[in-house]
Amino acid sequence: MVYAASLFAFLSFFTLGLALGNKKKKEKINVARRLGQVMEEDSPTGIRQAELKQPFAERVIKPFLASFSSICTRLLPGSLHHNLAPKLQKAGSPGNLSAGEFLALKLFLCIMLALPAVIIPGRFSWQVMVIAAAGWFIPDLYLQNLIKKRQEEIQKTMPDILDLLTVSVEAGLGFDGALAKVVEKVQGNIIAEEFRRVLKEIGMGKVRKAALKDMANRLAHEDVTTFIGSIIQAEQLGISFSRVLRLQSEQMRYKRKQRVEEQAMKVPVKMLIPLVFFIFPTIFIVLLGPAAIKIFTTLLQ
Repeated sequence: MVYAASLFAFLSFFTLGLALGNKKKKEKINVARRLGQVMEEDSPTGIRQAELKQPFAERVIKPFLASFSSICTRLLPGSLHHNLAPKLQKAGSPGNLSAGEFLALKLFLCIMLALPAVIIPGRFSWQVMVIAAAGWFIPDLYLQNLIKKRQEEIQKTMPDILDLLTVSVEAGLGFDGALAKVVEKVQGNIIAEEFRRVLKEIGMGKVRKAALKDMANRLAHEDVTTFIGSIIQAEQLGISFSRVLRLQSEQMRYKRKQRVEEQAMKVPVKMLIPLVFFIFPTIFIVLLGPAAIKIFTTLLQ
């Protein structure tokens, strides 16, 4: 019974993670197919088929987490929800989960991993408590890993994006046109995707200043915040965008050089531990070992 409950908890955890990690692929829909879908939406069969075509995470897991999140909101402190929302935004909203749904996921994993101890009398131990706690903290570790990777990618690609933006503005394009050129030339980049969202928001009537500030809040990176602040200030004061972008590009490259030099300065300190505990003892054994054996043999004679 214990093994069956543990297997059920593991399969539930694995299925949930696999479904949430599956990204929905985008495809182009031609006009004829779209018209056929619109005509079929009136029939119950067409609606059912359209629902079944959705991923498992959208049909089952997302509604479950949405309903379960309302329970978590009442049970858990509001500070957890308030502190988690900016972290999810900073991580790129993995799985399009809200803060309440992410808390529901954490609580669900915690319950599923502790389920064997609940349903089997006499099996409750501190090991099960540790496993249940792992179900609560593992999503946080995953979220921190996503944030770290996104921040590193932003920091690495920001100077190149600024160079392309500067060249586009100096070639005669407006700032919005330069953003569109970056979106066109750079694919699969976090900053380029954020520029795409900014252009869409501006096209829908949002003020450029507000759209750029929202972008800075979503990415929450020092370099992006500095860049956005300089652009907004240049627009307010009437300063040339090309000059501001050129200065920002040079500054970003200088900061990247400083970061590389800082990492290089840390290398000797990081090498000290393996040198002291692994390399030096081996050298001492090779050099002094024969002499120590000879001295020990001489003393025994």
